[in-house]
Amino acid sequence: MVLPAAPQPTRTPTAVFDWLDESADLRARAGLTRTLRSRPADDPVLDLASNDYLGLVHHPAVTRAAADAALRWGAGATGSRLVTGTTALHTELEDELAEFCGFEAALVFSSGYAANLAALTALTDPDTLIVSDAYNHASLIDGCRLSRSDVHRAPHADPAAVAEALAGRRHPRALVVSDSVFSVDGNAAPLAGLSAAARAHGAALLVDDAHGLGVVGPGGRGALAAAGLAGEPDTVATVTLSKSLGSQGGAVLGPRRVVRHMVETARTFIFDTGLAAAAAAAALGALRLLR
Repeated sequence: MVLPAAPQPTRTPTAVFDWLDESADLRARAGLTRTLRSRPADDPVLDLASNDYLGLVHHPAVTRAAADAALRWGAGATGSRLVTGTTALHTELEDELAEFCGFEAALVFSSGYAANLAALTALTDPDTLIVSDAYNHASLIDGCRLSRSDVHRAPHADPAAVAEALAGRRHPRALVVSDSVFSVDGNAAPLAGLSAAARAHGAALLVDDAHGLGVVGPGGRGALAAAGLAGEPDTVATVTLSKSLGSQGGAVLGPRRVVRHMVETARTFIFDTGLAAAAAAAALGALRLLR
């Protein structure tokens, strides 16, 4: 016997999104309303919220590099990196960024968020256990959700807890994930301890060094360089180009085979329009200043 379908409520076209207003009211009562504030180019307010850590956003060498690239290459990348979106500037930036940070190879994305999503979804599968620090950035959390892997939320900055989670796994593969410098608290991850825990249990280590590049390590080479882990065969880093380098975009750094795998499988690389040449040039100019 087939039961009749339940009658659906009749909604007018203007009512289908009424639930959004109800949701907004709940957020307002909880103090979770977010608003945008446009700022003028000559804003007199002293900005203490910026992530322009080295003040390179307005450095003449950086802005000139961006302007020259826009005039030469155009305003946009014209396509995904695998089609027409890779310019000579992208290749130069990847080569110099990898060499500076001490890794075999680098791959540039349109944002640091996209780089984190790529790393977590391309380097894992349902047979992978991800052990993720409880205070990790939202982009790492979203990458874990999209990965189709089992995810264990480890206590903050606790290598012993990470080792315990890895020791009890039934998965053939595992990935330990952490920020290097945590964006809210500003404290540094115990990278040496996390690496030791990962290696003791045959796991890889993925570190988001967005807040470390440019301000941590020898010459600003990042937290992994400071910990002596840059270029290790079981270690991958992600960085942004929008903080210390004063531009836009992100990158994954690691062994050459990891980057090759990203090019062939990472959806936020394959299906996203490439970073504009102007942003790549600005980041390259800032990196050369940093060197």
